[in-house]
Amino acid sequence: MADVHKKGLNAELVWNDLQNCCKGEDVCGQCQNEACTIGFAKQCIQNYQKTPQKEVPDGVERIPTTDFKVFDEIELETAIAHILKECKDCKEDHTENCIINVIRNCYEVGLLGDAHPYEGSALQYLMYLQSSFPEKAARIAALYKS
Repeated sequence: MADVHKKGLNAELVWNDLQNCCKGEDVCGQCQNEACTIGFAKQCIQNYQKTPQKEVPDGVERIPTTDFKVFDEIELETAIAHILKECKDCKEDHTENCIINVIRNCYEVGLLGDAHPYEGSALQYLMYLQSSFPEKAARIAALYKS
């Protein structure tokens, strides 16, 4: 399968992070599924678990960037650190609709309010976060290194 990540993707880790980030129906009321940033990411990982493919068709374009729910920052920072560890540091082979990129973008919308550029390198991304969101970047970097 040429469209599957070369080193695989720890879908169980990603799913657990998404579950930790999800506020659930107790807080949100009725689940909004893919209209919620976390719900959309959950749908992406469930699809990946059924049919492991590197790309989410039109994934970045479909992220609900107008979802203004408040999520737990620590859970989102942990999830970003974990998804960065899943990144294959593909650099020039990076694609925007890579499942890892799409899920990271979902976390960013929840934590930072919008998706941010990614150049296919976790180190470059952490340096970008450091310049724009120093406190959050420090916590994400510490979690990433642990």
